Amino acid sequence: MKNDIDLSIIIVNFNTRDLLIRCLTSVASAQTDGDRWELIVVDNASTDGSVEKIQNSKFKIQNLMIIQNTENLGFAKANNIGIKKSHGKYILLLNSDTEVEKGTIQAMLGFMEAHPEAGAATCKLLLPDGSLDPACHRGFPTPWAALTYFVGLERLFPRSRLFAGYHMGYKDLSQVHEVDAISGAFFLTTRAVIDRVGMLDEDYFMYGEDLDWAFRIKEAGLSILFNPDVSVLHRKKQSGRQHQDPAIRRATDQHFYETMQLFYQKHYAKRYGRLVTQMILLGIKLKSLL
Repeated sequence: MKNDIDLSIIIVNFNTRDLLIRCLTSVASAQTDGDRWELIVVDNASTDGSVEKIQNSKFKIQNLMIIQNTENLGFAKANNIGIKKSHGKYILLLNSDTEVEKGTIQAMLGFMEAHPEAGAATCKLLLPDGSLDPACHRGFPTPWAALTYFVGLERLFPRSRLFAGYHMGYKDLSQVHEVDAISGAFFLTTRAVIDRVGMLDEDYFMYGEDLDWAFRIKEAGLSILFNPDVSVLHRKKQSGRQHQDPAIRRATDQHFYETMQLFYQKHYAKRYGRLVTQMILLGIKLKSLL
């Protein structure tokens, strides 16, 4: 029965067929007979045969649903479509370019059960070279945090509370702790939290929707936790702003800087006044032209 579902895993896909199959295969291998999960793949009108590949694959996933959009609706809107179709107590946004190991998802569900004060949680997202994906461990991009990041002070002083605020490099990565924001590549939350703060803001087409969601969760007085005892592989360098196709890189760069402007105007413009806001928006514009 659908009301018996503990976890809904939502994966948005757009032309990442081979990565998607690796992701789904890893989820299938991680799932046990006792896990009451459903997996919802929302395809944003891929042209690389992603859906056909899923349908012809031999992995076995309980309660697999495929939703095919007729156009690329973006990450936030596609995830919201999946959330609306889901039934789980817990909701996990999982990127198609991730791979999970056995016990990973179960451990994170247990972690959330043990921390009822948490509005969301993530694990260590590791890049293929073994380094930490910085997007899974972030502070909010206040004007100061954004400035220190973009001028390179965070790189020079990666452990400084003053200069490394954006990626919170002063935190002990070996211990469970609270962060401001986590990555949509592995974003675990609950249906109750979504009912409280709302779904993803669909004004964000690509990038920033996870940051915005985290901001609203924190505004609601809930914590967001980083669990270093669990890890997931994230192959993010193979897509988006690091894509080998220059046209795709330019398009995703444009979305990235538009997202920065949107987030600032939505959450910070009224706090910092007109002059600071104009300077910040000008800085974002100049950065996008470099």
